[in-house]
Amino acid sequence: MNPPRRIGPYRVERLLGFGSFATVWLGHDPALDARVAIKVLAENWCHDLRVRERFLDEARLLWRLDHERLVRVYSVGELPDGRPYLVMAWAAGGSLRDRLAAGPMPVGSALRVLREIAAGVAVLHAHDIVHRDLTPGNVLFQPQPPAADANANANANANANGATVDGGPDRDGSADSVLIADLGLAKALAAASGLTARAGTPGYMAPEQDSPSALVDARADVFGLGRLGVTLLGTSGPDDDPAEVPALRAGVPPGVAAVLHRATARTPAERYPDAAAFGTALDLAVGAGPTTETRRPPRARSRRRRTAALLGTAALAATAFGTLGPGWSDGDNRIGTDSTGRITVALPEGWQATGSGWIGQRGPDGELEPALVMSPDPERWPTDPAVPGAFVGLSRSLAQRHDPAGYVAEHPHAECLATPARTVRRGDVDWYVAAFTACRSGKPAIVEAAGLAPGQTGLVYAQIAPPADASADFVDTLLAGIRIRR
Repeated sequence: MNPPRRIGPYRVERLLGFGSFATVWLGHDPALDARVAIKVLAENWCHDLRVRERFLDEARLLWRLDHERLVRVYSVGELPDGRPYLVMAWAAGGSLRDRLAAGPMPVGSALRVLREIAAGVAVLHAHDIVHRDLTPGNVLFQPQPPAADANANANANANANGATVDGGPDRDGSADSVLIADLGLAKALAAASGLTARAGTPGYMAPEQDSPSALVDARADVFGLGRLGVTLLGTSGPDDDPAEVPALRAGVPPGVAAVLHRATARTPAERYPDAAAFGTALDLAVGAGPTTETRRPPRARSRRRRTAALLGTAALAATAFGTLGPGWSDGDNRIGTDSTGRITVALPEGWQATGSGWIGQRGPDGELEPALVMSPDPERWPTDPAVPGAFVGLSRSLAQRHDPAGYVAEHPHAECLATPARTVRRGDVDWYVAAFTACRSGKPAIVEAAGLAPGQTGLVYAQIAPPADASADFVDTLLAGIRIRR
């Protein structure tokens, strides 16, 4: 493969990797005097509009998330022949695959890396994204300053759907950031392009990914996390029977084996519900207690607002958090409003509201559809099972594809006990309501509700995690306080 001399304004230095859907080059940004990874869509997919759109969706997704645990995207462009490309951060520390090729990591480092991988995947699950191909090749390392400068010429790794890449430095990763790459792009592309339904890498792929009719959700990634744990901590590799967790190396805390065994259960319902729950269980097994996500200090000239995850125990709808909306008043009957003014809610005592859009749901005008979050602590509600809260969104696009009962059915919460669904009219909406209790995530209950807005102007969706001591009418009272403006 002859390397191009330039891709857009970037000088190409060398090939990093190539796969079925993309080629990745190491480039140099002359304006910033920095190396970047440039991912170019393969020529054979260039004229498939569905594939092109999904390729660009990866860039849009990474741009919106802008998270330190994910590979960052800087810009997109198009070659003269029409192929799109993504300009991303270069992970100069190589991949987990590279490091394992040099020998096993020390147990302490392996446990830390596994926990960091789980934290990165939890970011995806919180935004309703299932990776579906968690392998050592999709876990990258970024040296921390000043180590980054010292390793500027280190061998690199970049992901391109099973790409063949250079080996990274032989280090245990103890001082490096762990990044999640690929985001399952190749699997989404394969499904869209009528290729084989088998989506994933043998040894790490959940059993249900072999079936074209099976529901693949966050628990498939939990299986992948468990198999990565076997690779990092076991005495043998992932080619063993996935139903069995092999003997773990000396020095691994005894409880870790039970965590990996549950994570790699053949039946999704027997696994942890998502990566956050897996990470918490791993923390407890190691004996450190649950870890708390550290937040970056605000960056100057931030490109976008922070995004925050909305989740119960499975991957759920998400909204971008913004500033408090208009319509607030003092007193017990405070009103919360989303940034568009379309949604207003009567807030329970001590609750706050925030919201500037429903990530992943765009209206005919291309803008994010309205949504808000309300909770006593909106920042902690997505990750702390003890914090109650609710998400409320309004979507015209969902109303064109789903009725209320059908949309609620898409959120089954297999890790909880389901109660019979009911219908109730509260406010101006006829709600279809399903409640789930005894959730393994630790939330006392999760309630899914949906209905059609007045005038058939959209589907109204609410996900509610009531307080542990909530009264029997808490959910109905909250639903009655939701108002939709046309």
